[in-house]
Amino acid sequence: MNLIMAMLTTTVLLSILLIAVGFWLPISMPDYEKLSPYECGFDPLGSARLPFSIRFFLVAILFLLFDLEIALLLPTPWATQENPMTMIIWSITILLLLTAGLMYEWAQGGLE
Repeated sequence: MNLIMAMLTTTVLLSILLIAVGFWLPISMPDYEKLSPYECGFDPLGSARLPFSIRFFLVAILFLLFDLEIALLLPTPWATQENPMTMIIWSITILLLLTAGLMYEWAQGGLE
């Protein structure tokens, strides 16, 4: 119990110290660009309802799909340590499903 309390106390004190250092250490020199409401290249005085291209959303969805692929494939070696064949089967299944979806999207002209 003493070890747990010592670890908890150390963790809390270290966290408070790091927060205090992070609060007081940086030198803040704001300029016109940093104080503007938009830092992404849009005119802050123009209309906020500019239409986006559908291509932007398509690229974003494709990025999410392949990001999901990595998120599903990365933990498979650790999840299936007992039987490597299971890992290979699951990895191939995930890749085939994503490839089939990509081929379908390509065949429908969604990537044009």
